[in-house]
Amino acid sequence: MPHGVFITFEGLDGSGKTTQIRKLAAWLSKRGIEPVVTRQPGGTATGDQIRALLLDARTTALAPMAEMALMFADRAQAIAEVIRPALAAGKIVLCDRFTDSTEAYQGGGRALGSEPVLALHRTVCGNLDPDLTILLLPSLAASLARARRRNQKTEADTGTNEDRFEQEADSFHQKVWEGYKTIADREPGRVVRIDGDLGIDEVHEQVVEAVVERLLLAGWKHAG
Repeated sequence: MPHGVFITFEGLDGSGKTTQIRKLAAWLSKRGIEPVVTRQPGGTATGDQIRALLLDARTTALAPMAEMALMFADRAQAIAEVIRPALAAGKIVLCDRFTDSTEAYQGGGRALGSEPVLALHRTVCGNLDPDLTILLLPSLAASLARARRRNQKTEADTGTNEDRFEQEADSFHQKVWEGYKTIADREPGRVVRIDGDLGIDEVHEQVVEAVVERLLLAGWKHAG
């Protein structure tokens, strides 16, 4: 049985992560591979409660360290409940965000720095690192515009407002964007960066190319 493969998707809200995960999951399914799809924050009953607190626009005055700690509490539960069991069973796990998000948002955007994030990662996650990270980096303006439109529609449809981070100033998101680029430069063997305001299908083609290469390395001979 091939080894489990852990693939994460990163980028600003509105970068197209959810769409690309859905397309990749469908692509894999057509080839007889059923991935485990999850997200952070969320993906477990405990995580969904943490997500509601972290993303709700009504959550105010949350200290940056408290915000980071909640992100890792969610992550610890997801690793124990979803990610490690799936990998142990030889599954492909597709995860919308992981520690890179915390390094970019809390380390960069909140100016906590990378070291506190990476120290918690070593302790809480047991240094569980993705086998492959797809980093989507369309322009900052395009990402923010899409995220804010999506959140307005979600609020109108459901009454749920997950706009807490999108309400931050553009300077905050610029720091997050720069933080992601720093991570990609530091870890080119793990992070595949897809830049620019490309079409959905163009991005999907690049995602599939990167995923097939990594799956073949992991022994998934029928991945191509």
